[in-house]
Amino acid sequence: MTRLWDKGVELDETVLRYTAGEDHRLDGRLVAHDVRASIAHAGMLRAAGYLSSPDHAGIVRGLEALAKEHAAGEWTISLEEEDVHTALEQRLVARVGEAGKRVHLGRSRNDQVLAALRLYLKDAAGGLRQAAGAVADELDNLDAREGGLPLPGYTHMQQAMPSSVGLWARGFAGELRDDAAGMGAAMRRLDRNPLGSAAGFGTPGLDIDRERTRASLGFAEVQEPVTSVQLSRGKAEAGLLFECALLMQDLGRLASDLLLFCTREFSLISLADEVTTGSSIMPQKRNPDALELVRAAGATVRACLAEVLGIPAALPSGYQRDLQRIKAPLFRGIDLTGESCAVASRIVRALRFAPERCEELASAPGLRAAERANRLVVEQGVSFREAYRMVAEQEE
Repeated sequence: MTRLWDKGVELDETVLRYTAGEDHRLDGRLVAHDVRASIAHAGMLRAAGYLSSPDHAGIVRGLEALAKEHAAGEWTISLEEEDVHTALEQRLVARVGEAGKRVHLGRSRNDQVLAALRLYLKDAAGGLRQAAGAVADELDNLDAREGGLPLPGYTHMQQAMPSSVGLWARGFAGELRDDAAGMGAAMRRLDRNPLGSAAGFGTPGLDIDRERTRASLGFAEVQEPVTSVQLSRGKAEAGLLFECALLMQDLGRLASDLLLFCTREFSLISLADEVTTGSSIMPQKRNPDALELVRAAGATVRACLAEVLGIPAALPSGYQRDLQRIKAPLFRGIDLTGESCAVASRIVRALRFAPERCEELASAPGLRAAERANRLVVEQGVSFREAYRMVAEQEE
């Protein structure tokens, strides 16, 4: 195996396993994005006169074929290949010959991985935005079905004021759409082209057109200066995970409400059998395990964020191999957030409120105390503080 950095000395197997780590498995999701960035880079090299038209055509055909074959499961990245970059270039050279050796001119794995990663994260942010919106849509559907049912509103876990299923559902839907918008806000740092920064100091002796690759890949701007590219590592990733953490916070609070509502003591909702599990010892039990796991998932995503924030925090400038360890918590946090949205959507779609129980809880004495105080102000002209005291005496 000849790696991109290989100088003819065999790498110790223990060191290989430690330095490659999980990259050969994690990088599978970056193949299509690395191919896209490599094709854009090759097009720039051809336009600049560094690559002949036949070589360029062979590289593009080879990369496109490799992407299709990987998507079809015909090859995977091995530990010996370390990462997506070596895996693609080795296969490209085997397929198109000498032309495949020319594609790495003017780039480093440092800007190469960041280009692929940002393209992937832009897609991931868009997917999470849709996923959060899908949960909000299911809450809107719940509002349309049962929004008129009364509910008590709670503060400090005590009945406070009248509410409704609609107010409850729309509150969460509004915040989830805010979370979806936050995914768009995370795009600012993702939408900058790192290609051409190479190892962090540009490409001396070459006339590299960074604007051309920016336009080809749809980035909003070129990241300048080149020395800022490696300093930015982890910031866009943490920004996206921060938005994931906020989204998971809202899903966790939604899950917490539903877990209370489905207890026998509340008996406000019923969950579909197909979204609950059973007990291995108690025949009567149906357990809302999925909601409990959604509630717990927020802690995992926050931990992923903390890990990504911590890795680059004290690094000197320039590329450091520590940054490789950002991938695992980043991907784990993104995946868990998307999966949690899908589960929450499914559960909300099938849940039903119990009308009689809603009416019973919403008719509790004292629930309209604040409303009575407001009416005293309007009808008798007393101050709110006096009205508050009068109603409080009546409630005692």
